[in-house]
Amino acid sequence: MGNAAQKPYKQTDRQESNQESEQESSQQSSQELITEPTDTDLLQQELERERNMHLRTLADFDNYRKRIDRDRAIIAKVDKREMIFSLLDVVDNFERALKHMDNVSEPIMEGLEVIYKNLLSILDAQGVKPFDSVGQQFDPSLHEAIAAVESDELEEGVIIDELARGYQWGNELLRPARVRVVK
Repeated sequence: MGNAAQKPYKQTDRQESNQESEQESSQQSSQELITEPTDTDLLQQELERERNMHLRTLADFDNYRKRIDRDRAIIAKVDKREMIFSLLDVVDNFERALKHMDNVSEPIMEGLEVIYKNLLSILDAQGVKPFDSVGQQFDPSLHEAIAAVESDELEEGVIIDELARGYQWGNELLRPARVRVVK
């Protein structure tokens, strides 16, 4: 009987040791599951990386396209501005010529005036508008003082004469008026 009492005790030790090894192996296998990703997990991670790279590439391309469009618009505006400046020189020359056309026949005078008006309408269609300065108070943001003239009739700082008209392009000053100011 002494053996029988010892046998179950030994079997219990074995059972406990088997249970411990099963627990250790189940912990190891669960750790292995946690630390070793499956092929599906790897493929999903790779797919997510590729998707992110694709989205970044799309965003980069969209930003590139917007930058190119913005640069094109700036270049077009600069080119248009240069062309308008050239036309303003022609307008100035027409205005000077029309002031000194005393001995010219009427048909020639009318033809030049029509050309001058057409040129002004082209500028107007592009948003270029002249502004009047004579009689106004001198504003350094709109006028360029070429000369100062003494006058008893007008107060100081009033524009007495306009040598070249000023022009605005939308809300932007295109060219300041060149004026004489009362000092």
